Amino acid sequence: MKEAYFELVMLLERLHRLFLEICKIELIRLNVQDISSIQALILYNINKNQISVGEISNRGYYLGSNVSYNLKKMIENDYIFQQQALHDKRSNQIRLSPKGLKLLESLDVLLQKQVHNLQFNGLRSADLRKFLEKAHHLENFWASLLSQDARF
Repeated sequence: MKEAYFELVMLLERLHRLFLEICKIELIRLNVQDISSIQALILYNINKNQISVGEISNRGYYLGSNVSYNLKKMIENDYIFQQQALHDKRSNQIRLSPKGLKLLESLDVLLQKQVHNLQFNGLRSADLRKFLEKAHHLENFWASLLSQDARF
């Protein structure tokens, strides 16, 4: 079981990296050169919401990236707007700009195509739900280890 557990951990990282490569290829196909695949993933997580910078960090895991740096680059390249929160002057709110919303639509089309094609590759909706359920169990297990200071 130890070998399967470790293989799963490595597979999760590879899956994340492969998905980022797919995003990178799509950005090239769209002739979008001023945003990285990680930034596109952040953009997709922001979606049509207005959220705090801290919340975007907590919403997703952006392997090997600095979220603050990526948000700064996305602001510089006009993908997101940033403004100070009205209720807390120490907090900043971000939302997508029209340019960001346009890219969001393109990324959403890509994901819809991929979801549609999953069934032709032997992955049904029920399979994904079952895998997701097990992945959440693993996430909860790891979170509980951290909350116990990793004393197991």
